[in-house]
Amino acid sequence: MKTPFTIILLLAACIARAQERETISEQQLENQTEVSNMDMEDDNSWQQLEALRRHPLDLNTATITDLEGLPMLNALQVASFIRYRSLMGKLLDLHELQAIPAWDAQTIRQLLPFVKLGTGSVTSTPIAQRFRNGEHSLLLRAAQTLEKVKGFQPPGSPDKAYYQGSPVRVFTRYKYAANDLLQYGITADKDAGEIFKGFQQKGFDFCSYHLFARKLGKIKALALGDYTVNMGQGLIHWQSLAFKKSSAVMQVKRQGPVLKPYSAAGEYYFHRGSGITLQQKNWEATLFASFRKLDANLSGDSVTSILTTGYHRTQAEINERYNLDRFTAGGNIRYSRPGWHVGVNTVKYQFSHPFKRSADPYDLFAITGKRWSNHSVDYAFTHRNLHVYGEAAIDQQFNKALLHGILVSLDPKADLSLVYRHIDKEYQALQGNAFTESYLPGNEQGLYAGLTLRPAPVWQIDAYGDFFRFPWLKYRVNAPGNGGDYLFQVMYKPNKTVEVTSRYRHEHKPANSTDDEAVVKPIERTVRQNWRTQVIFQTTPAITLKSRVELVWYQAGEAAHTEKGFSAFTEVFYTPKRSFTVNMRLHFFETDSYNARVYAYEQDVQYSFSIPPFSGKGLRYYINCKQNLAAILSPKRTGKVNCHLWLRFAQFLFPSKVLTGSGLDELNSKQKTELRVQLIFTTR
Repeated sequence: MKTPFTIILLLAACIARAQERETISEQQLENQTEVSNMDMEDDNSWQQLEALRRHPLDLNTATITDLEGLPMLNALQVASFIRYRSLMGKLLDLHELQAIPAWDAQTIRQLLPFVKLGTGSVTSTPIAQRFRNGEHSLLLRAAQTLEKVKGFQPPGSPDKAYYQGSPVRVFTRYKYAANDLLQYGITADKDAGEIFKGFQQKGFDFCSYHLFARKLGKIKALALGDYTVNMGQGLIHWQSLAFKKSSAVMQVKRQGPVLKPYSAAGEYYFHRGSGITLQQKNWEATLFASFRKLDANLSGDSVTSILTTGYHRTQAEINERYNLDRFTAGGNIRYSRPGWHVGVNTVKYQFSHPFKRSADPYDLFAITGKRWSNHSVDYAFTHRNLHVYGEAAIDQQFNKALLHGILVSLDPKADLSLVYRHIDKEYQALQGNAFTESYLPGNEQGLYAGLTLRPAPVWQIDAYGDFFRFPWLKYRVNAPGNGGDYLFQVMYKPNKTVEVTSRYRHEHKPANSTDDEAVVKPIERTVRQNWRTQVIFQTTPAITLKSRVELVWYQAGEAAHTEKGFSAFTEVFYTPKRSFTVNMRLHFFETDSYNARVYAYEQDVQYSFSIPPFSGKGLRYYINCKQNLAAILSPKRTGKVNCHLWLRFAQFLFPSKVLTGSGLDELNSKQKTELRVQLIFTTR
């Protein structure tokens, strides 16, 4: 493939600035999508940030749990802030944040929209008042791919092997929130291809409901309905969104409250039942219990796999719905003192059908039987500019998993992170999500080192190296092997309106050969390299531009031909002070194969995001519009009553008909068009 050099020059000359600079979360989401190869539907973090934008967190009363819930703060920064506040007293001015050890200017800029300085006095809010003085919100969203994929059968020819419903996806969510003290609501979702029955009979294909309260005396948190549980470092159980490697080299520790409310569209990573966290002085205890029906493949009376997509489009998918009952119970006990804590975690599962492992060699140590359990001990310790943390876990068969990390501020201009993990090849955790190379913790040994340097106020250098080994076979890897992942990024930000970043990433790992004639596929070394440069610039207070160029090189085997990929886009944001905003992107891509694909985070309607893989050759463009209808219809009531309308139109354009998707999602067309409409009503 010839690189379109003229486009590189054009984009390199075009300085751009985004409506909100590319956050670390965007890079983390791109990497997470590449690792898991799944659509992520957990938008609870975005809901939390939007709530904090409207009702900022008081830093003078914020607890460690409150601060750990902020995604831009790492564990060392949280510990440094708590120590600074205990020594110096309540903060009088936000400029004091610059004096806190391990806090840098970039972190403070990201934090400021979500925090404030209050009086520092803590007042209790009566329960009845929490039900009266909160905010109601109703979200309605409809989305559709206008071209019909293979799964949608012609009208008048019903075939149960095809999708049984319409191509429109419908999502709705009602939520009541009284700051962070009380929250309840219901979520309903119908995926494209699923049957929509309204609210009668079974209603939407998926419904979720929750009631969550905080700070009720000794009750720190109370969850009823749907909620997530997050314990330790994810070796035994972590259901909320958690990231792995990215240029945010200091954000490697799992942190946050054990219980969190759940109101997203994903249909697997949550519990349904009740949970409670009690706190008495230095002791904290969490107990939870859950009963859920899960989608599963059954062979006779045995479970061969749990299905996590939540799709019920064809008759076969409908038949696999709710085939498995799962009862889950567990808890956490933590003892905390200033600067350190230690906790004990446990989770146990009971299933209505036994699990049966497959005959594939890589599946030799998979879970079997009707019961499973995991147990662990986690800890954290902070001394001055050093934060040490970790977790040691065992499963039901006493297989071991260890993860230990260090965060240290070497200098006001340098921070270092280290993560070591050693997880037995036999170890299994049904809902683990640790900082590992693999998506699930198991069959891995590795050492990660990350470094952030700030040699001058306008420069920042981030780099990491990760060395890992797989002691046993993996899916599509027919032998033990090892690999490495390295990243180097430079950011230059001379002022508030210009930002330039350039990064290089190199990753190599083992994989089965793609030789179709081989009876037993040999192992070959795959190498994937990325180089990305992005320039951001604010031209006027209302107009912002953003441009990116990315190159990919992929090689499988020493003598294999290098497959190449190229991607470049420019995006324009128009954000006047009025109630209307719009942003548009034009994206060109050309890759030799799917192996050289590129991922790029796309702006979307609120609480939604899109990270499509770009492969082949084509153009993609989209336009997002947002209008506050209340500002037009009733400007005097704006603030108390709001109605925001979002419209998104996105399209792939290919030079000739190409096959995209697979199976029933195949589409043979020169274009692929997506339309999304969203309304959010809010009132106090």
